[in-house]
Parts: sequence; structure tokens; C-alpha cells
Amino acid sequence: MDDLQRAQLKSKLESDREEILACLSSGAEAAKPVQLDQASVGRLSRMDAMQGQAMAVESQRRQQLQLRRIDVCLGRIDDQAFGFCADCDEPIDLRRLMLNPVLTRCIQCAQTAESSG
Repeated sequence: MDDLQRAQLKSKLESDREEILACLSSGAEAAKPVQLDQASVGRLSRMDAMQGQAMAVESQRRQQLQLRRIDVCLGRIDDQAFGFCADCDEPIDLRRLMLNPVLTRCIQCAQTAESSG
């Protein structure tokens, strides 16, 4: 991987990071606990609100996990080991990394892990 490709991946990671941060801040209101005031809201409306709140919490959890993965990648992108499979030490295809720079496995090892897990 040359310096230009590394810079492109770093730019993509930073862009993805900013997008996730924006989603986290805009979704904070939806993840707040639901008010259980029976006088103002019916039972079905409360259930819908609780389901929406649970989905927002799960979405935030996944976004925070992806944010941690991005931060780890940004920390190691200048490392010579970046872009190599964690299982077999072969280079991860650059096209695969451009689609998702946080990947740590080549396609073959990812398929093997998926089929055995």
C-alpha cells in the first residue's frame, strides 16, 4: 500500500467518523427513556415509543462500536501492519479496504470465520 492509498483510506475513515458523530448527536433525543404518563399517552402509543427508544439505543450502541473501530484504525493506519489480515498475514485487497477500512481479515479468512462461527 503506497502513501496515496493510505491517505485515501485515512480520509475515508475520518469522513466516516464525522458521519457517525453527527448521527450520534442527532439520535440522542430518540434514545432517551420514554415517559410513562398514562394520562397523556395511550398504552399502544407508549409501547410504540418504547420500541422506538430501544431501537435508537441499539443503533447508538452499534454506532459507538463502529466509532471505536474507526479510532483504532486511525491509530494504526501509519503502522506497517495495517492492511494485512489478522489471521493469515496476507495483504487485504485494497478494494475491500476502500469499501470498509476497519476490516481486519482478508476475504478468505472472513469467509472461513463466518462459516465456522
